[in-house]
Amino acid sequence: MSFVQTSNPSPEMLEFFDNPYPNRDYKITHVAPEFTSLCPKTGQPDYGTLTFEIIPDKICVELKSLKLYLQAFRQEGIFYERVTNRILDDLAGAMKPRYMKLTAEFTPRGGLHSIVEVEYVSPDWKK
Repeated sequence: MSFVQTSNPSPEMLEFFDNPYPNRDYKITHVAPEFTSLCPKTGQPDYGTLTFEIIPDKICVELKSLKLYLQAFRQEGIFYERVTNRILDDLAGAMKPRYMKLTAEFTPRGGLHSIVEVEYVSPDWKK
């Protein structure tokens, strides 16, 4: 019996709930310290910490669904830059926040430490 569950990462995996304070700008920070994907060149695992900074608009992401979505990348061969941008695109596209920043800090591999930062700003957001 296998306990490993794999699936293709998809924004449809994400669930949301109504923002309890849609008339206020406030920041939510979610940290996923155990993110894992695979290097598409070597097949070796890449480990990192993902930090999401979100100013929600109408909805907020439900954390269990975010965790399962991120875990779906464990068998995905994908470069740091692509996975970081893909996650931001999927999450921002689904929840349409006022602002979102994703910082992906990967552990050293081959003597190099990489950090990728991407941002989304709603064209309707007036800070």
